[in-house]
Amino acid sequence: MLKVGVTGGIGVGKSIVCRMFQVLGIPTYDADTRAKWVMHHNLLLRQELQDAFGEASYTETGQLDRTYLAAIVFNNPERLARLNALVHPHVGTDFEDWASANASAPYVIKEAALMFESESWRQMDEVIVVSAPLDVRLKRLLKRDPHRTEADIKAIISKQLSEEEKIARANHVVYNDDRQLIIPQVLALHQQFLTR
Repeated sequence: MLKVGVTGGIGVGKSIVCRMFQVLGIPTYDADTRAKWVMHHNLLLRQELQDAFGEASYTETGQLDRTYLAAIVFNNPERLARLNALVHPHVGTDFEDWASANASAPYVIKEAALMFESESWRQMDEVIVVSAPLDVRLKRLLKRDPHRTEADIKAIISKQLSEEEKIARANHVVYNDDRQLIIPQVLALHQQFLTR
């Protein structure tokens, strides 16, 4: 079965592209959502996180304390790398189990913002990068996330692999720049993947 990754920086429109593939009947795995699930339900990972970041990583009721973890890792590259090194392998295993359960599909999609950074692109047969100019991304994100400032968004973007680097490493690019229609781009890729 063909495994197709969809990635791109914050605000480029990865989720919109993935929803289009879902409408076409293609199973789609959202790595960010599944990572949260795995962090809540995988007991081995829970212990690894508590060993690395303290018992306060989880509340007394057993819920992941995302605010606590974010405060520890956001401005500390070593701790962020440690968190990712713990979480990403478990999410990779979860994806493989999910892909096996969807083996009857012509292909599957994995959406992951950090596909290249986490090395999960290695699980994929093809990688699509969704691209949008910085000004378009900022406009979208300020509307979508009114609690964030432009400085907050630029700080997040600065921690991600550059758009140019992602495009250089991708097999395909979907341009979501408010000038080109994305439906024809997705349909063309869909037809291409069906013939693989």
